[in-house]
Amino acid sequence: MELSKFLLMRQEILLTAIILIVLCAEIFLSREKRNLIISISIGLFAIQTIAGFFPTEYGQLFGKMYHNSALTHFMKNVLNIGVLIVLFQSASWIKRDLIDQGRGSEFYLLIFSTLLGMYFMISAGDFLMFYIGLELSSLPIAALAAYDIYNKKSAEAGIKFILSAAMASGVALYGISMIYGVTGSVYFDEIASSIGSGPLEILALIFFMAGLAFKLSLVPFHFWTADVYEGAPVNVTSYLSVVSKGAAAFILTIILFTAMKSMEVVWKDVIYVLSIVTMTIGNLFAIRQTNMKRFLAFSSVAQAGFLLLGLMAAAHLGMSVILYFVLIYIFSNLGAFGVVQAISFATGKENMKEYEGLYRTNPKLSLVMLLSLFSLAGIPPVAGFFGKFFLFVGAASEGYYWLVTIAVINVIISLYYYLLVVRAMFLRQSDEAIPYIKTDNLLKVGLVLCVVGVLAIGLYSPIYEYVFGMGGLLK
Repeated sequence: MELSKFLLMRQEILLTAIILIVLCAEIFLSREKRNLIISISIGLFAIQTIAGFFPTEYGQLFGKMYHNSALTHFMKNVLNIGVLIVLFQSASWIKRDLIDQGRGSEFYLLIFSTLLGMYFMISAGDFLMFYIGLELSSLPIAALAAYDIYNKKSAEAGIKFILSAAMASGVALYGISMIYGVTGSVYFDEIASSIGSGPLEILALIFFMAGLAFKLSLVPFHFWTADVYEGAPVNVTSYLSVVSKGAAAFILTIILFTAMKSMEVVWKDVIYVLSIVTMTIGNLFAIRQTNMKRFLAFSSVAQAGFLLLGLMAAAHLGMSVILYFVLIYIFSNLGAFGVVQAISFATGKENMKEYEGLYRTNPKLSLVMLLSLFSLAGIPPVAGFFGKFFLFVGAASEGYYWLVTIAVINVIISLYYYLLVVRAMFLRQSDEAIPYIKTDNLLKVGLVLCVVGVLAIGLYSPIYEYVFGMGGLLK
């Protein structure tokens, strides 16, 4: 195989090189210089993120197991942006709590390893490569969820995640085995031309979708979400809520619109029900939450329900609106989690009531949270409004008017509980308000990137045109 062929995998190769460099830095740096691991990891991954925006060409490797195209390349870039923001927001926590314990480099190694698995999932040309990527992306997250070794809730989060992930992987694999039994192939393009809509194919589709529904926290596969989000460190929770979920959304969209295209009538009925149940239950449970991490956990469940509306649209439009929504969701959710992390890191407070009077003591953090929550709620002119608008347009274009009506009602419900946080920060007063928090420069960079993303993606039309152009490249 020519060397130039391997450049189709340049994102995977660069990330593997970063993992090896961080590993060597851990071995050779003296204890006094371990802080350099933070700079090395963030610097190298920033280079990786920038390099991802150089154009690529379509190609296949390993007997069609691996596919590379402008679309998959862009999906990886979206995930890279999310991971880079998480790394910026995590720097102060790693420097204070992990470096002295000798566990700083392991955090980066686990993050990069799970991202590498997501790369392989997105570029998979068959179910074997997909499953390898699924396992590589899932196992390190269990270790990350349990990373706070002095917190029993963190250990519990790791156990719950690994058990739930194992069950979900088994269910998905069982569905894949039935697909192979029916079609005689695990390659997506061969499955697309031979799969039918018989009872066994429908059962296989349901099992496979159930496995990915766990990654997306779709109801009723969401039970792990709130407990894991609450128990895991805030940085890991933010990674789980956006990067992991974004990768699952991308691969589910690709497989349904390509390999399972002939079963569209069947899986659209399943998605229809899942979307309604997920957004409704996610919203109703979010209203009851007082812990900010659990609050954002159920918010992310509801957002996953909205995301499914994109699958009801025609293939190219559906791919475009999902790409656009995930990109917006990354900036919006990481902005909210960044503020939660800054407050939790400085004061240990995570209860919504403890945010009362926050605007008077920390106006900048309050404004970041305000913009992020407005974007999640879909209030114009921030980007989240346009993301939901295009999801609704995509579903309505195929005649799913009742689904869009229910989604609009759920947007109104979500607006209520997002404004509960806004009311606590801006309208309530407290004698024990959170004192002024001095954030480090890297966390500020992460929050500024979130604010710029929330504002620019909605208001700067070339970004919208570029993303929708990528969605049109779905093969």
